[in-house]
Amino acid sequence: MNTTEEFYEIIASAIAIKKEMVDENLTYQEIPEWDSMSHLLIVEALEQFYQIKFDFNDILEMGTVGKIRAKMKKYDVLVEN
Repeated sequence: MNTTEEFYEIIASAIAIKKEMVDENLTYQEIPEWDSMSHLLIVEALEQFYQIKFDFNDILEMGTVGKIRAKMKKYDVLVEN
């Protein structure tokens, strides 16, 4: 499993959707499963798995999976194919 698959799987598991539904363009509130509460579940799952702590502004700016991936770089986590 590459790191992108792992990253997608964490997000999918956090919001209880199929991994195949996750791609870079999946957007916050685009699907009913990704609401404000589940957004926090994504944050928590990523923080636990990668042993990082997002700051509040970063959490607010993570409006797509692609933006989440970009924010991960700030915490020295590279999600690669």
